[in-house]
Amino acid sequence: MKLGFIGLGRMGFNMALNLKDHNVDVVAYNRSREPVDEIKKKGVRAAYSVKELINKLSNQKIIWLMVTAGKPVDAVIEELLPYLKEDDILIDGGNSFYKDSVRRYKYLKKKKINFVDIGTSGGLKGARCGACLTIGGDEKIFRKIESVCKSVSAKNGYAYAGPSGAGHFVKMVHNGIEYALLQAYGEGYELLFKGPYKNLDFRKISTAWKNGSIIRSYLVELAEEAFRKDAKLNKIEGVVGGGETGEWTVKTAKEFGVDAGIINYSLNARKKSKKNPRFAGKVIAALRNEFGGHGVVKR
Repeated sequence: MKLGFIGLGRMGFNMALNLKDHNVDVVAYNRSREPVDEIKKKGVRAAYSVKELINKLSNQKIIWLMVTAGKPVDAVIEELLPYLKEDDILIDGGNSFYKDSVRRYKYLKKKKINFVDIGTSGGLKGARCGACLTIGGDEKIFRKIESVCKSVSAKNGYAYAGPSGAGHFVKMVHNGIEYALLQAYGEGYELLFKGPYKNLDFRKISTAWKNGSIIRSYLVELAEEAFRKDAKLNKIEGVVGGGETGEWTVKTAKEFGVDAGIINYSLNARKKSKKNPRFAGKVIAALRNEFGGHGVVKR
């Protein structure tokens, strides 16, 4: 299968390489030239314009978008439309708000173009070696691209979630849970940091926790790695970035009468961290950097 791929940021670049490793014939394009040059060096077919991308694809165009949520997604869709025809398939694998995905599905359906929303999780390692995907859209269209979803996912790491928007809805909730988990780990490590025992080795504790404890998780594995690099996280500030997907989750929870107090608290803690950094924020920032390459504020 030939697949057009637009968006070579941190996640997209790794995803394109993952697809190539699984013998998907990828043609990759990015608005800025440098990532295209770099992906080309790694053996992925490259395009330097939308027109060139289209010309290198099969008769039925299948194009995977991995661009920033919001207006950038709409802008790319509008740029592609003159080149698309009936029954072509557009996939949004980024972190879009699910209602935007439903809107795009309806808009493209009128033009007889298929739209699939895919929530992509697993961070940079997942994008490169096996992601977690939740897929929304028409099931018959999902079946056409299922082999691609399977190839880029971890074992048993993809699921058809339901109609349009379902893939991104599930990913939004996933991110809300992530906010709460990160906050819990951050506050726990802060208590270790400020408690009565001043020479605790956080890396050794993380190693123990990841092996058999009730709270073991991938995040604890990443904490172990972060503390290996910087034993007390002295090199970074406790400022936590992000927040958009958390805002979506809290807003949607209110809409459906769900008490998302822990997620809301975690979202507000991120906002407060910009003015009042804490050790918990250091832990969260370090973990986000480990799994997603998100920036940290250095001291």
